[in-house]
Amino acid sequence: MSTLDFTPLSMHDVDTVACVGIGTIGGGWAAYFLAQGYRVKAWDPAPDAEAKLRRLIDAAWPALTKLGLAPNASKDNFTVHSDLAEAVAGAGFVQESAPEILDLKRSLLAQIDAVTPENVVIASSTSGYGMTEMATEAANPSRLVVGHPFNPPYLIPLVEVVGGEATSSEAVKWASAWYEHIGKSVITMDREVPGFIANRLQEALWREALHMVDNGEATVEQIDLAITDGPGLRWPLQGPMLTFHLAGGEGGMAHMLDHFGPSLKSPWTRLDAPELTPKLRDAVIAGCDEEIGDKSFLELVAERDEAIIAIRNAIAALKAAQ
Repeated sequence: MSTLDFTPLSMHDVDTVACVGIGTIGGGWAAYFLAQGYRVKAWDPAPDAEAKLRRLIDAAWPALTKLGLAPNASKDNFTVHSDLAEAVAGAGFVQESAPEILDLKRSLLAQIDAVTPENVVIASSTSGYGMTEMATEAANPSRLVVGHPFNPPYLIPLVEVVGGEATSSEAVKWASAWYEHIGKSVITMDREVPGFIANRLQEALWREALHMVDNGEATVEQIDLAITDGPGLRWPLQGPMLTFHLAGGEGGMAHMLDHFGPSLKSPWTRLDAPELTPKLRDAVIAGCDEEIGDKSFLELVAERDEAIIAIRNAIAALKAAQ
């Protein structure tokens, strides 16, 4: 990332957010910002943009209310503009959520950059492009970052933040702190990776599922059940890496890798397995140790079990109410 100077606005001075592009993702962002007590100024070229945004906010508001609204939150505290400069005027943060078309992203980010005050961070909701390739036409790419959400952004907490080659490290720090400030769970990526992190993991599962259906090895229902009633119950709290760490018993990830490492070469999936080198082995073990901190094996097991019980009870209650 760039070391160019960039001095962002204090996030505590932000009371207005601009949402550029208000389809499913941009509209979901708008609803979330409103629930956090911010004024939203939206821009979208569609003639029925305001009506669509109103419907989306109305649909999202009950869920946002259950999650908890800021004291000054109002679902009516938004305006929709056809002029981009008018939309970003007075905004302390800009979230761009235009369609995934590279030329469009490049042009629009350059236009946003041209009319937005120089101390305001501009984030893109892109789900696949890197900021390096999107920022090529912007005059001031140092404040352009990726803020990749998950659909619907008003419910799913994760945001992946990463800058491009010309992005200031201060802009990345500010964006990560901003998303945390408004209640998001943030991964600040060390470098650009095609598809980011979560999408890469989703894509691997998705590809294997399609292979199994195509080969008649499993039905769609079986695949979904295999996740919802299997490993999916363990992942919300501890994720796939700590799940395997616990599968190694008190020996943890080291035992798991040493005992089951050879099975990586078994032709179960259509993806090539990486070579389990000493460097990779040590990196995975060290990562698990860092993530669990001072928690003991028994504490991790108890934490996992309580979470699974809570999730199963919540799903059972939801099904019973339907």
